[in-house]
Amino acid sequence: MLSSSPTRTATPSRDVQTMPIGLGTTALRSRTWERLKFEIEYSLQKGTTANSYLVRGAEAIALIDPPGETFTEQFLKALAVQVGDRAIDYLILGHLNPNRYATLVHLLDRYPKATVVCSNPAARSLETLLGDRAAKPTIRIVKGEDTLDLGDGHRLQFVPIPTPRWPDGLATFDPASGILFSDKFYGAHVCGDQVFDEGWQIYAGDRRFYFDSLHAAQVNQAIAALDKLDGFAATEIAPNHGPIVRYGLTELRGLYRTWAQQQASQTQTVALLYASAYGNTAAVAQAIASGITKAGVAVNSLNCEHASAEEIQTAIAACDGFIIGSPTLGGHAPTQVQTALGLIISTAAKTKPAGVFGSFGWSGEAIDLLESKLKDAGYSFGMDTIRVKFAPTAATLKTCEEAGTDFAQKIKRSSKRRAAQPAAVTGTADRTAQAVGRVVGALCVVTAQREDVETAMLASWVSQATFNPPGLTVAVAKERAIELLLNEGDQFVLNILPEGSDLWKQFVKNYAPGQDRFEGVETQQAANGARILTGAIAYLECTVKQRMECGDHWLTYAVASQGSVLDGDRVTALHHRKSGSHY
Repeated sequence: MLSSSPTRTATPSRDVQTMPIGLGTTALRSRTWERLKFEIEYSLQKGTTANSYLVRGAEAIALIDPPGETFTEQFLKALAVQVGDRAIDYLILGHLNPNRYATLVHLLDRYPKATVVCSNPAARSLETLLGDRAAKPTIRIVKGEDTLDLGDGHRLQFVPIPTPRWPDGLATFDPASGILFSDKFYGAHVCGDQVFDEGWQIYAGDRRFYFDSLHAAQVNQAIAALDKLDGFAATEIAPNHGPIVRYGLTELRGLYRTWAQQQASQTQTVALLYASAYGNTAAVAQAIASGITKAGVAVNSLNCEHASAEEIQTAIAACDGFIIGSPTLGGHAPTQVQTALGLIISTAAKTKPAGVFGSFGWSGEAIDLLESKLKDAGYSFGMDTIRVKFAPTAATLKTCEEAGTDFAQKIKRSSKRRAAQPAAVTGTADRTAQAVGRVVGALCVVTAQREDVETAMLASWVSQATFNPPGLTVAVAKERAIELLLNEGDQFVLNILPEGSDLWKQFVKNYAPGQDRFEGVETQQAANGARILTGAIAYLECTVKQRMECGDHWLTYAVASQGSVLDGDRVTALHHRKSGSHY
């Protein structure tokens, strides 16, 4: 049975798996079964692989995408076995960050004659990181349609695919093997022994989550990148993370298009502007953007370090609200952020809600500057200012995501108020909604916990689905805070409420991001870590087996592993509605 869940037998927590994947090409997959970083994209906790690729030609050898420093030692040993006495001639960087630079330094020490091949933004970053290093490598900056001939038909073709998160993005196509090295596109954070995507459907949820986490908030640039990547007749796609795409290649390309178009078609947009010195501010921006997009509002992300003044002004003029974030460097906001702030104040209407966030090491003056300048300019805030000291934790990122969702919902409510109220509807649609509203569901509270994050929601769209195994379905609105904790493999508790109890009122409130949903409620901990409400008449401990996207909700199918009736003398509370168009 194929499974997308991480496999842990006698395998160490980190290793490097090697396998030939095409003509003259070997994959070196640096694997971890642990959560690699506290970022939204890793929150499914299925581990990940940092994929590197070795392409051998008759005249030269190229290494594409060395892994981060947590894999350096194991990776260098595995690489030495593959290369032997030959030297690496080219080090090709799909993108560069300080974490990857640590491994790159070791490679340059081992192969001092190697040429670094990268985009212009990556070259600038590399020059900064190299600093006063005595032995500096030869750097070859490539642009669109540039090629590199390794021999034996391996004439590598390069295409820049910049995005706000990775402005230095670079894809590589090898016509000899038919492999497209796609950097941050078409990947998934899942770790296992499978190198290719046999039974590719099992990765559907992981790939969708990866797209939503990384690309939904930069969809305009993602579509531009897809337009370029679709120009290559690849037989395999080799991403930075997860299995190599061979068997579901056509389907995945189509899904990326569909997901991107869904985001691009949203009628309301938030402009998200930021700069990030060490990746922390970018991680916060990613979490906020995730919350906005799940609420059905598009995000136009702009990296202030690379966006032009015209791009920023256009985004601000077209948006329904804006959020700006900054690190604090030497007690100040970077010049690019200050420039963007000036453009906002001179361009954005005062009716557009604003938001501010940032990360800092000690003081956080940049965040205070952004907040005070916008207040003084007369803008109202659609979210509380977010201040993150050092690297964000899982709980911090969840709070940021909820803040993004709240910001988006305020924009949607404001838009509804501005729209003219339609006349009373008495047609077929209204009669259908009334009939749907007569479908009755048990009133329940779903509780979930992961790491130091826990939350809950009131649910009435609950139904038994299977006898064997004992399974049920729960419909979860996409903008719910708990949605992120109800992916395949996650566990939760379904608390079934009694008739006549007021316990449901605790979970129908509007909570601030990160606010404790369980304050004042008597609970106990279930075996799976989630909360059991002692005021419930029964509970079930469940594991999510499948999710299906259904319009504005996710339909979650889960199997109950155990449960108990806490009060056999009372009956289940039911949720009666007059209309099926709202809760």
